[in-house]
Amino acid sequence: MRLYAVVAAGGFRRYATYRVATLAGVFTNTVFGFIMAYTYIALWDERPQLGGYDMSQALTYVWLGQALLMTCAMMGGGFEDELMERIRTGDIAVDLYRPADLQLWWLAGDLGRAAFHLLGRGIVPMVLGALAFDLAIPRSPWTWLAFLVSVGLGVVVSFGVRYLVALSAFWLMDGAGAMQIAWLAGLFFSGMMLPLTLFPGWLGELARVLPWSSLLQVPADVFLGTYAGWDVVRAYAFQGGWAVALLLAGRMLQSVATRRAVVQGG
Repeated sequence: MRLYAVVAAGGFRRYATYRVATLAGVFTNTVFGFIMAYTYIALWDERPQLGGYDMSQALTYVWLGQALLMTCAMMGGGFEDELMERIRTGDIAVDLYRPADLQLWWLAGDLGRAAFHLLGRGIVPMVLGALAFDLAIPRSPWTWLAFLVSVGLGVVVSFGVRYLVALSAFWLMDGAGAMQIAWLAGLFFSGMMLPLTLFPGWLGELARVLPWSSLLQVPADVFLGTYAGWDVVRAYAFQGGWAVALLLAGRMLQSVATRRAVVQGG
Protein backbone atom coordinates (compact mmCIF):
# COMPACT_ATOMS: atom_id res chain seq x y z
CA MET A 1 0.00 0.00 0.00
CA ARG A 2 2.94 2.33 0.54
CA LEU A 3 3.66 2.24 -3.18
CA TYR A 4 0.16 3.43 -4.06
CA ALA A 5 0.30 6.14 -1.39
CA VAL A 6 3.48 7.42 -3.07
CA VAL A 7 1.74 7.31 -6.47
CA ALA A 8 -1.22 9.26 -5.05
CA ALA A 9 1.13 11.86 -3.57
CA GLY A 10 2.85 12.08 -6.93
CA GLY A 11 -0.48 12.65 -8.64
CA PHE A 12 -1.21 15.50 -6.23
CA ARG A 13 2.19 17.11 -6.83
CA ARG A 14 1.90 16.69 -10.58
CA TYR A 15 -1.24 18.83 -10.78
CA ALA A 16 0.00 21.25 -8.13
CA THR A 17 2.87 22.12 -10.47
CA TYR A 18 0.57 23.90 -12.93
CA ARG A 19 -0.24 26.99 -10.85
CA VAL A 20 -1.32 29.21 -13.75
CA ALA A 21 -3.67 26.51 -15.04
CA THR A 22 -5.10 26.16 -11.53
CA LEU A 23 -5.72 29.90 -11.28
CA ALA A 24 -7.37 29.88 -14.71
CA GLY A 25 -9.52 26.96 -13.60
CA VAL A 26 -10.58 28.74 -10.41
CA PHE A 27 -11.52 31.82 -12.48
CA THR A 28 -13.50 29.72 -14.97
CA ASN A 29 -15.34 27.80 -12.25
CA THR A 30 -16.21 31.05 -10.48
CA VAL A 31 -17.50 32.77 -13.62
CA PHE A 32 -19.64 29.80 -14.61
CA GLY A 33 -20.81 29.55 -10.99
CA PHE A 34 -22.15 33.11 -11.12
CA ILE A 35 -23.78 32.50 -14.52
CA MET A 36 -25.54 29.36 -13.30
CA ALA A 37 -26.42 30.94 -9.94
CA TYR A 38 -28.32 33.80 -11.57
CA THR A 39 -29.96 31.35 -13.96
CA TYR A 40 -31.13 29.29 -10.98
CA ILE A 41 -32.36 32.43 -9.21
CA ALA A 42 -34.56 33.27 -12.21
CA LEU A 43 -35.83 29.70 -12.37
CA TRP A 44 -36.53 29.37 -8.64
CA ASP A 45 -38.24 32.79 -8.55
CA GLU A 46 -40.79 31.33 -10.95
CA ARG A 47 -40.94 27.89 -9.37
CA PRO A 48 -40.13 28.01 -5.63
CA GLN A 49 -39.21 24.65 -4.07
CA LEU A 50 -38.48 23.24 -7.51
CA GLY A 51 -37.06 19.75 -7.24
CA GLY A 52 -37.53 19.83 -3.47
CA TYR A 53 -34.90 22.57 -2.96
CA ASP A 54 -35.47 26.08 -1.66
CA MET A 55 -33.53 28.99 -3.18
CA SER A 56 -30.63 28.70 -0.74
CA GLN A 57 -30.25 24.97 -1.34
CA ALA A 58 -30.46 25.43 -5.12
CA LEU A 59 -27.67 28.02 -5.06
CA THR A 60 -25.58 25.77 -2.83
CA TYR A 61 -26.08 22.99 -5.36
CA VAL A 62 -24.68 25.27 -8.08
CA TRP A 63 -21.47 26.00 -6.20
CA LEU A 64 -21.05 22.39 -5.13
CA GLY A 65 -21.19 21.51 -8.81
CA GLN A 66 -18.38 23.95 -9.57
CA ALA A 67 -16.33 22.60 -6.66
CA LEU A 68 -16.75 18.98 -7.77
CA LEU A 69 -16.61 19.46 -11.54
CA MET A 70 -12.91 18.66 -11.80
CA THR A 71 -12.70 16.73 -8.54
CA CYS A 72 -15.02 14.04 -9.88
CA ALA A 73 -13.91 14.65 -13.48
CA MET A 74 -17.44 15.08 -14.80
CA MET A 75 -15.99 16.42 -18.05
CA GLY A 76 -13.23 13.84 -18.11
CA GLY A 77 -9.63 14.71 -17.49
CA GLY A 78 -6.89 12.97 -15.65
CA PHE A 79 -5.32 9.71 -16.69
CA GLU A 80 -7.51 8.68 -19.66
CA ASP A 81 -5.57 10.33 -22.47
CA GLU A 82 -2.24 9.08 -21.15
CA LEU A 83 -3.47 5.52 -20.66
CA MET A 84 -5.08 5.37 -24.11
CA GLU A 85 -1.88 6.72 -25.67
CA ARG A 86 0.17 4.04 -23.90
CA ILE A 87 -2.22 1.39 -25.21
CA ARG A 88 -2.05 2.81 -28.74
CA THR A 89 1.76 2.91 -28.80
CA GLY A 90 2.23 -0.44 -27.06
CA ASP A 91 3.95 1.10 -24.04
CA ILE A 92 1.25 -0.52 -21.91
CA ALA A 93 3.29 -3.74 -22.16
CA VAL A 94 5.91 -2.14 -19.90
CA ASP A 95 3.21 -1.25 -17.37
CA LEU A 96 1.90 -4.81 -17.32
CA TYR A 97 5.35 -6.14 -16.45
CA ARG A 98 5.76 -3.81 -13.49
CA PRO A 99 5.47 -5.36 -9.99
CA ALA A 100 2.35 -3.28 -9.36
CA ASP A 101 -1.33 -3.68 -10.07
CA LEU A 102 -2.21 -1.67 -13.19
CA GLN A 103 -5.67 -0.63 -12.02
CA LEU A 104 -4.58 0.33 -8.52
CA TRP A 105 -1.66 2.31 -9.94
CA TRP A 106 -3.93 4.50 -12.06
CA LEU A 107 -6.54 4.72 -9.29
CA ALA A 108 -3.95 5.97 -6.80
CA GLY A 109 -2.78 8.64 -9.23
CA ASP A 110 -6.35 9.71 -9.90
CA LEU A 111 -7.11 9.99 -6.17
CA GLY A 112 -4.13 12.35 -5.88
CA ARG A 113 -5.46 14.39 -8.81
CA ALA A 114 -8.92 14.57 -7.24
CA ALA A 115 -7.54 15.66 -3.87
CA PHE A 116 -5.65 18.50 -5.51
CA HIS A 117 -8.66 19.70 -7.52
CA LEU A 118 -10.88 19.60 -4.43
CA LEU A 119 -8.44 21.83 -2.58
CA GLY A 120 -7.05 23.84 -5.49
CA ARG A 121 -10.17 24.42 -7.58
CA GLY A 122 -13.00 23.61 -5.19
CA ILE A 123 -12.57 25.70 -2.07
CA VAL A 124 -12.10 29.17 -3.60
CA PRO A 125 -15.20 29.14 -5.86
CA MET A 126 -17.26 27.76 -2.95
CA VAL A 127 -16.04 30.52 -0.63
CA LEU A 128 -16.72 33.22 -3.21
CA GLY A 129 -20.19 31.78 -3.80
CA ALA A 130 -20.87 31.84 -0.06
CA LEU A 131 -19.80 35.49 0.12
CA ALA A 132 -22.05 36.50 -2.77
CA PHE A 133 -25.14 34.40 -2.03
CA ASP A 134 -27.02 32.96 0.91
CA LEU A 135 -25.89 29.35 0.77
CA ALA A 136 -27.13 26.47 2.92
CA ILE A 137 -23.83 25.69 4.61
CA PRO A 138 -24.08 22.86 7.17
CA ARG A 139 -22.93 23.64 10.69
CA SER A 140 -22.41 20.10 11.88
CA PRO A 141 -18.86 18.74 11.36
CA TRP A 142 -20.43 15.30 10.90
CA THR A 143 -22.26 16.56 7.82
CA TRP A 144 -18.99 17.80 6.38
CA LEU A 145 -17.33 14.47 7.12
CA ALA A 146 -20.24 12.56 5.56
CA PHE A 147 -19.97 14.81 2.51
CA LEU A 148 -16.23 14.18 2.09
CA VAL A 149 -16.77 10.42 2.31
CA SER A 150 -19.45 10.67 -0.36
CA VAL A 151 -17.14 12.75 -2.56
CA GLY A 152 -14.41 10.12 -2.16
CA LEU A 153 -16.79 7.39 -3.27
CA GLY A 154 -17.88 9.56 -6.18
CA VAL A 155 -14.27 9.93 -7.29
CA VAL A 156 -13.82 6.15 -7.29
CA VAL A 157 -17.02 5.71 -9.33
CA SER A 158 -15.78 8.33 -11.78
CA PHE A 159 -12.46 6.51 -12.06
CA GLY A 160 -14.25 3.22 -12.70
CA VAL A 161 -16.19 4.69 -15.62
CA ARG A 162 -13.17 6.42 -17.14
CA TYR A 163 -10.95 3.36 -16.70
CA LEU A 164 -13.41 1.27 -18.72
CA VAL A 165 -13.49 3.97 -21.40
CA ALA A 166 -9.68 4.08 -21.52
CA LEU A 167 -9.43 0.30 -21.84
CA SER A 168 -11.69 0.44 -24.90
CA ALA A 169 -8.57 1.64 -26.76
CA PHE A 170 -7.39 -2.00 -26.81
CA TRP A 171 -10.12 -2.60 -29.40
CA LEU A 172 -10.85 0.84 -30.84
CA MET A 173 -7.25 2.09 -30.95
CA ASP A 174 -8.67 5.62 -30.75
CA GLY A 175 -11.00 5.92 -27.78
CA ALA A 176 -11.86 9.59 -28.40
CA GLY A 177 -15.42 8.76 -29.42
CA ALA A 178 -16.08 6.62 -26.37
CA MET A 179 -14.52 9.29 -24.18
CA GLN A 180 -16.78 12.01 -25.60
CA ILE A 181 -19.87 9.87 -25.00
CA ALA A 182 -18.79 9.28 -21.40
CA TRP A 183 -18.10 13.01 -21.00
CA LEU A 184 -21.58 13.96 -22.22
CA ALA A 185 -23.20 11.30 -20.05
CA GLY A 186 -21.20 12.51 -17.06
CA LEU A 187 -22.36 16.10 -17.49
CA PHE A 188 -26.00 15.20 -18.04
CA PHE A 189 -26.57 12.30 -15.64
CA SER A 190 -24.43 13.60 -12.78
CA GLY A 191 -26.85 16.50 -12.29
CA MET A 192 -24.31 19.11 -13.38
CA MET A 193 -26.74 20.82 -15.74
CA LEU A 194 -29.79 20.51 -13.49
CA PRO A 195 -30.47 18.51 -10.32
CA LEU A 196 -31.69 15.02 -11.18
CA THR A 197 -34.76 15.64 -8.99
CA LEU A 198 -36.00 17.94 -11.78
CA PHE A 199 -35.92 15.19 -14.41
CA PRO A 200 -39.46 14.00 -15.18
CA GLY A 201 -40.88 10.50 -14.87
CA TRP A 202 -38.85 7.53 -16.01
CA LEU A 203 -35.94 9.72 -17.09
CA GLY A 204 -35.50 10.96 -13.53
CA GLU A 205 -35.75 7.44 -12.11
CA LEU A 206 -33.20 6.17 -14.63
CA ALA A 207 -30.80 9.07 -14.03
CA ARG A 208 -30.81 8.55 -10.27
CA VAL A 209 -29.81 4.87 -10.51
CA LEU A 210 -27.00 5.36 -13.03
CA PRO A 211 -23.42 5.59 -11.72
CA TRP A 212 -23.00 9.24 -12.73
CA SER A 213 -25.43 10.39 -10.04
CA SER A 214 -22.71 9.43 -7.54
CA LEU A 215 -20.50 12.23 -8.87
CA LEU A 216 -22.61 15.23 -7.83
CA GLN A 217 -26.25 14.52 -6.99
CA VAL A 218 -25.57 12.14 -4.11
CA PRO A 219 -22.74 14.17 -2.49
CA ALA A 220 -24.80 17.35 -2.87
CA ASP A 221 -27.81 15.77 -1.17
CA VAL A 222 -25.58 14.59 1.66
CA PHE A 223 -24.22 18.13 2.02
CA LEU A 224 -27.71 19.66 1.94
CA GLY A 225 -29.07 17.28 4.56
CA THR A 226 -31.47 15.53 2.20
CA TYR A 227 -30.01 12.28 3.47
CA ALA A 228 -29.90 11.80 7.21
CA GLY A 229 -29.26 8.83 9.50
CA TRP A 230 -29.59 5.54 7.68
CA ASP A 231 -30.33 7.36 4.42
CA VAL A 232 -26.67 8.40 4.38
CA VAL A 233 -25.65 4.75 4.80
CA ARG A 234 -27.92 3.79 1.91
CA ALA A 235 -26.38 6.56 -0.21
CA TYR A 236 -22.93 5.18 0.60
CA ALA A 237 -24.11 1.68 -0.28
CA PHE A 238 -25.36 2.95 -3.64
CA GLN A 239 -22.06 4.68 -4.43
CA GLY A 240 -19.97 1.83 -3.04
CA GLY A 241 -21.95 -0.73 -5.02
CA TRP A 242 -21.30 1.11 -8.26
CA ALA A 243 -17.63 1.60 -7.34
CA VAL A 244 -17.12 -2.13 -6.72
CA ALA A 245 -19.06 -3.11 -9.86
CA LEU A 246 -17.10 -0.75 -12.09
CA LEU A 247 -13.73 -1.70 -10.62
CA LEU A 248 -14.50 -5.40 -11.08
CA ALA A 249 -15.66 -4.75 -14.65
CA GLY A 250 -12.45 -2.85 -15.30
CA ARG A 251 -10.37 -5.65 -13.86
CA MET A 252 -12.13 -8.25 -16.03
CA LEU A 253 -11.79 -6.10 -19.15
CA GLN A 254 -8.13 -5.54 -18.32
CA SER A 255 -7.61 -9.30 -18.03
CA VAL A 256 -9.30 -9.93 -21.39
CA ALA A 257 -7.27 -7.19 -23.05
CA THR A 258 -4.03 -8.53 -21.56
CA ARG A 259 -4.69 -12.06 -22.83
CA ARG A 260 -5.53 -10.63 -26.25
CA ALA A 261 -2.31 -8.65 -26.33
CA VAL A 262 -0.28 -11.73 -25.32
CA VAL A 263 -1.90 -13.87 -28.03
CA GLN A 264 -1.30 -11.24 -30.71
CA GLY A 265 2.26 -10.71 -29.50
CA GLY A 266 2.92 -14.40 -29.65
